[in-house]
Amino acid sequence: MRYSATIARLENEGSRAWDIHARAQEERRRGRDVILLSIGDPDFPTPPGIVDALVESVSQGDTHYGEVDGARELRHAIADRHARETGANVTWENVTVTPGAQGALFGAIMCLAQPGDEVVVPQPCYVTYDSVVQGSGATLVSVPLRPERAFHLDADDVAAAVTPRTRVVMINTPHNPTGAALGQDELEGLAHLCRAHDLWLVSDEVYSRTLFDDRRHVSPLSLPGMASRCVVIDSLSKSHAMTGWRVGWTVAPVAFARHMYNLALAIHYGLPSFIQAAAIEAVRGDYPEVAEMTRRYQTRLDLMCDCLASCGNLAVVRPQGACFMMIDVRATGLSSMDFSWRLLEEAGVAVLACESFGSAGAGFVRLSLTASDEDLRSAGARIAGFAATLPGR
Repeated sequence: MRYSATIARLENEGSRAWDIHARAQEERRRGRDVILLSIGDPDFPTPPGIVDALVESVSQGDTHYGEVDGARELRHAIADRHARETGANVTWENVTVTPGAQGALFGAIMCLAQPGDEVVVPQPCYVTYDSVVQGSGATLVSVPLRPERAFHLDADDVAAAVTPRTRVVMINTPHNPTGAALGQDELEGLAHLCRAHDLWLVSDEVYSRTLFDDRRHVSPLSLPGMASRCVVIDSLSKSHAMTGWRVGWTVAPVAFARHMYNLALAIHYGLPSFIQAAAIEAVRGDYPEVAEMTRRYQTRLDLMCDCLASCGNLAVVRPQGACFMMIDVRATGLSSMDFSWRLLEEAGVAVLACESFGSAGAGFVRLSLTASDEDLRSAGARIAGFAATLPGR
């Protein structure tokens, strides 16, 4: 039987990135002692007040259809937060609630790009970006993020990639997998480029509340002339330890939101109303657990840096935010893919090869800080021990 070309386009190197994670999970099910650092699922509980809001909603019988593009009260709460943080004129009509940030990413590209268009994406990038762009029929044009720039984006590289077919530039700040956080000057350079070439800027900001060393998040939505051409993507998954709740959203021009509504009608018909009731509590509440999670991630980062400090053939890329860190394994003589598979087979630690995040990630692996301190300490010792067995280049 024949399947559609759209579905065929979704299978690529990014979709295969999860093979090692699936293998590690299977080995754990069989009883092997495997430490999973391959996925960014916070090991912290969802704050109790948010859980209580869901339970209360269900107990009151709020188990029927919700509004397709998000409960009005939730959209107001999200708009108020983004207006407060960016200074932009954001109203509830600019907000569309989606099944996680992944739903927002897919919806954004489906609304903005089509066959014949080009979408400029800095790489390495999160592994689903390839599928999202290719699913729309557009062409992904990669711009390398260079280690010598600490993986910070160079607006001149983006400018060199722009052609008459370019429609969208898609960024992620703080960045997965590198942890680089774009500053005001870098974003202003991108904003100037988007205005000059009449481009959309899709800004994935799901890690905006996970920044280290007292850094402040800057959203391109706050820059002059960008509200009409910017789509901000955010969620509660990482900031509030709510990955399984699947609550994300877009903040964008009202016309864009109308298209997202039509897309929602065709795909999911809205989030459960009791989930949205809990999301209202999460967005409006002042939860110290959010800042505490960031503090713990930074502590864990320091722990892993200490564990790997004596490894002469490994180099840590210290992130500025998000809940991941990268390790440069080029001096081991192994590709990042070979390093990852052998690390799992020989040491029982699952990490992701950054080759799967784009060719610019070759030679690096990504590990998640969303495991306990004890597991991270054990993983660090195993990684160091494994690296010591490698002869190097």
